[in-house]
Amino acid sequence: MFFELKRSSIYAIIMYSNYTGKEKILLGYKSEIISDLLKSPEGEHYEFKEAKNSYDFEKLVRYCCALANCGGGKMILGITDKRPREVVGTLAFSQPERTRNNIEEKLRVRVDFQTFEENGKRVLIFKVFGRPIGLPVQSDGIVWWRKGDSLVQMPQEKIREIYNEAGHDFTNDFCLEASISDLDERAIELFREKWIAKSGNKRLQTLTVKQLLIDCEAIIDNKLTFASLILFGKKATLGRFLPQCEVIFEYRSSDSSGPAQYREEFHLGFFSFYERIWNLIDLRNTKQYYQEGLFLFDIPTFNERIVREALLNA
Repeated sequence: MFFELKRSSIYAIIMYSNYTGKEKILLGYKSEIISDLLKSPEGEHYEFKEAKNSYDFEKLVRYCCALANCGGGKMILGITDKRPREVVGTLAFSQPERTRNNIEEKLRVRVDFQTFEENGKRVLIFKVFGRPIGLPVQSDGIVWWRKGDSLVQMPQEKIREIYNEAGHDFTNDFCLEASISDLDERAIELFREKWIAKSGNKRLQTLTVKQLLIDCEAIIDNKLTFASLILFGKKATLGRFLPQCEVIFEYRSSDSSGPAQYREEFHLGFFSFYERIWNLIDLRNTKQYYQEGLFLFDIPTFNERIVREALLNA
């Protein structure tokens, strides 16, 4: 749980002098918070929804994503968004602890919650903390943020500004001697297929290779970035411009030193070999067994989703 105590809260506590001890403090504190919320402007740091009976979880995640990208804020359910605001109460998310955990799992940012009863009406508040420095928060691949009262996708120039917070981004620099012919077209087409599958945007199928690279910012100002080489570069291209760019897969059946039982080196753009890496791991993906009641179940040793996420992060 999170707590925010302001000097004005103390005055509210004193007013309820007919209560004693913790009960007096809690009632005054909650009344002051509700009063502050009713006066708070909706915008980058506050979002109000009536949600009298329920609220869509995916919408909740998108709003929390935008709040995190705007430096943090509160998602308030059970209070009207139109002024003059009033407490209407909400039945949404009867297990807020579980909902909080699910939001944190999707967004990878810290989230907390509070619940209040105001005249028998429940108010639920999710407090979302700000994004990490240099890293925009995404929900299902989309970086959401607030523009006035609207929920929109963050502009690319703003995303670049956030990435630059952590220091100079080498991948955004230009490789002036490289050209599109230095890229593997098969890797680019595989990227196109994955992008279409993820976004559902069929228009991507009609784009030229160059326009596709421009749209994903592998080409900026008609110049190839080093990111384009890392993702799509041919072996000879990386040998010329990025000789340090390689991935090595090794399999060892134990921690003992010495040569690996299997080793394979990849000196290609990422989209040329990432499926091969998973296939190599999956070849040795033995089953683990566990018992639940009378039944015995099996699960793979290596979870494909986790392995792929680790590869993408690397």
